[in-house]
Amino acid sequence: MNVVSYRPAPEELSYTFGGRPAIGRIRPGTIVEMYTEDCFGGRVRSVEDLPSSVCDFPYLNPVTGPFHVEGAEPGDTLALHFVAIEPARDWAVSATFPHFGALTGTHATAMLTPPLEEVVWRYDIDVEKGVARYHARKGDFTVELPLDPMHGTVGVAPGASEARMTITPDAHGGNMDTPELRAGVTVYLGVNVEGGLFAVGDGHARQGHGEVCGTAVEAAMNTVVAVELIKGVSTPWPRLEDDDHLMSTGSARPLEDAFRISQHDLVTWAADLTGLDVLDAYQLVSQIGEAPVGNVCDTNYTMLAKVPKSYLGASGVYESAHERLRALGRRYLAQR
Repeated sequence: MNVVSYRPAPEELSYTFGGRPAIGRIRPGTIVEMYTEDCFGGRVRSVEDLPSSVCDFPYLNPVTGPFHVEGAEPGDTLALHFVAIEPARDWAVSATFPHFGALTGTHATAMLTPPLEEVVWRYDIDVEKGVARYHARKGDFTVELPLDPMHGTVGVAPGASEARMTITPDAHGGNMDTPELRAGVTVYLGVNVEGGLFAVGDGHARQGHGEVCGTAVEAAMNTVVAVELIKGVSTPWPRLEDDDHLMSTGSARPLEDAFRISQHDLVTWAADLTGLDVLDAYQLVSQIGEAPVGNVCDTNYTMLAKVPKSYLGASGVYESAHERLRALGRRYLAQR
């Protein structure tokens, strides 16, 4: 088993997909143990640490990477299986911001109402108990929320020598902020440049669908990813697979276009997998599908389309990459 460990120094973190050389080369079949910082780069540590004071804009939402996967070429697909996602600290933070979030005026939705207050919440993370403790800022209310660690940001370099800020989700991946991207899930990303150049960051101890206030329970993570390359198979938008479901993503503004992209991708994917006519696949997905929301705050919004695999009767999705990587991950965990 080939295992690579990487913990970036603060100056080695990346803030774009594309526009940056790889920090290392790995072979398909490698397991990567990586440390990822939270969206504030670890600078917001208490409720007194306002991001506008302690963070250096626009250097937010750092990712670990990018990693060059040997043999990856445009037209291929990278399969990244999240073996483990574990909080690296016993605390996490969240915040509200002026002109950011789903329930405030923004630069694109101009309002005469006052902007929201900048407020920080600090959560206690108890990995052994499996909870994140919420504390209200005004009053004594507190409650324990189940940990559900996931990564808000994963992607590859875009094509045409483009560089995109990590906060922007699009066809290359990016800041999709879907709670579906947890341990046990495989994400499929279309390769746009030699090596693929994938990176991961923006760990969340948990997050509600939509990331409504603009931030989740933001946490540094110790993450393990198993990497595989699928040659000659293209992937138009990031896709996810777990043991029971297939999921397609779409990122755009307005939200209904993100919805349409995700549904279109899932319908055409289902047709390819089953051999169904596109309209037959459209009818089937319409009756069995779910539509989890990713983020509704960032420069693009993200929607997912999700169906149980059992209804499709399809086998060998992406050459059974999920099953192989799942087995590899289990062997790795058994040897830890």
